[in-house]
Amino acid sequence: MTQYIIRRLLQAIIVVLGVTVAAFSINFLAGDPTYVLIGNMRGMTQEDIQEFRHRMGFDRPVIVQYLDWLGKAVRGDFGTSMKFKQNNWQVIAERFPATLQLAVSAMLLGLIVSIPLGVVAAVNRGSFWDRASMVLALIGQSTPSFWMGLMLMLLFAVTLGWLPVSGRYEGVRSMILPVMTLSFYDIARNTRVIRGSMLEVLGEDYIRTARGKGAKPRTVLIVHALRNALLPMVTLIGMDLGSLLGGAIVVETIFAWPGMGLLTVNAINGKDLTLLQACVTLFALIFVFANLLVDFAYTWLDPRVRLK
Repeated sequence: MTQYIIRRLLQAIIVVLGVTVAAFSINFLAGDPTYVLIGNMRGMTQEDIQEFRHRMGFDRPVIVQYLDWLGKAVRGDFGTSMKFKQNNWQVIAERFPATLQLAVSAMLLGLIVSIPLGVVAAVNRGSFWDRASMVLALIGQSTPSFWMGLMLMLLFAVTLGWLPVSGRYEGVRSMILPVMTLSFYDIARNTRVIRGSMLEVLGEDYIRTARGKGAKPRTVLIVHALRNALLPMVTLIGMDLGSLLGGAIVVETIFAWPGMGLLTVNAINGKDLTLLQACVTLFALIFVFANLLVDFAYTWLDPRVRLK
């Protein structure tokens, strides 16, 4: 098991280094970052531009710029936001709790809804409930989140007036529409995964043995079948946490939710390159860390992983 953990840690380090290269490359997506940062250059002479380039270090070799940026990033220094005039980590610290709250709520809602739906569909295979849940799952996986968010907003906020349209966090009511939108895809996917896993487990020999010993149907279903059928969900939960944090960009933009997603969009629109680099790096680190936790949890839940 120790070798497995070391191997996964080394793989994670390689991934993180690749992410830092991608984040640093944001500087050069639009060409010379000097012209991106100084805008339309009105009133600036060529000497002023060269002086600015030298002050920012853009006249040095790219590899030297990267190593300098990486050294500062390791120490948590991503520079100062051009828009907010603050340290980028301070700006992120103000917005990240809102995104985390949204992502965790959406993940919990997805689990609470999808697990019963998947179990009911598997137990009643071929029935109306099975077909209905699979149709809903297919629709959920095929519907873009931005369209779903707009439709929910149109129905519950504009037409019925039950919920706020968008804006800053003002209590649980303001979270309902963003959380529903963010969790819709996960509910659909998880329902299908749990249904397939349950059907596979229900056909195992130990399930027939438990029934033959006279165990109650509820005990067989929950203790023996569901407990083992949920193993694939461990992987999905780790992926969900990372994807929900990243996927919140679209939802937060639609609902003007004051989180990391909206902050990233504003950094792109405002050409705030240092803030954008910090946001991209943080999203990637969270995703890598979540997947590491899932891998370690899986070795504890399934001994076959350790043996391999």
